[in-house]
Amino acid sequence: MPVVAGEIPPGYIGLMRRLSLAGLFATLGLLLPLGFHAVGLGKAFLPMHIPVLLTGIYLGWRWGVTVGVVVPLLSGALTGMPSFAPPVALMMMVELPLYGASVAVLYRSLRTGAFLAVAGAAFAGRLTYGATGYLLFPLFGWPAIGFLYPVTAGLVSGLPGILVQLTVVPLLVSRFTPEGYRQAYST
Repeated sequence: MPVVAGEIPPGYIGLMRRLSLAGLFATLGLLLPLGFHAVGLGKAFLPMHIPVLLTGIYLGWRWGVTVGVVVPLLSGALTGMPSFAPPVALMMMVELPLYGASVAVLYRSLRTGAFLAVAGAAFAGRLTYGATGYLLFPLFGWPAIGFLYPVTAGLVSGLPGILVQLTVVPLLVSRFTPEGYRQAYST
């Protein structure tokens, strides 16, 4: 169907709405860590993860992966957090897209509910973070970390953040249903 000048093509409005919401989540992914790091709580509370989880739930796995890659890259380049040496930003560029994709698959496709979707995504993400560190640290000349590090010390140090994720994300999802957003963002 040809597009007439001045006419909005079908699907364009939905795409612009999704792009706007992804931009909002990406902005939150940049600003939340700044606030948490300003008071020394960034590493424990994992503030960058929450907007990526919300992106996966509200917009699906493709947008979750996109925001998950872009946010640590931009944050590292603009603020130095996460750092590129040691390659924490690169590790998070693998971990966060997995968060976004896995929460979307668990919540939207398998219909596990927000709490189980976030728990599954957090577990898969922390395992991936450890595996990535295990592989990347020696390549950058840093001491290797154990493959299961995030399941032990990494999980313990990130436990406050995971508890916040398990509380805040399901609460937001229950207050602002993704199903309503899916209908509004599909036109």
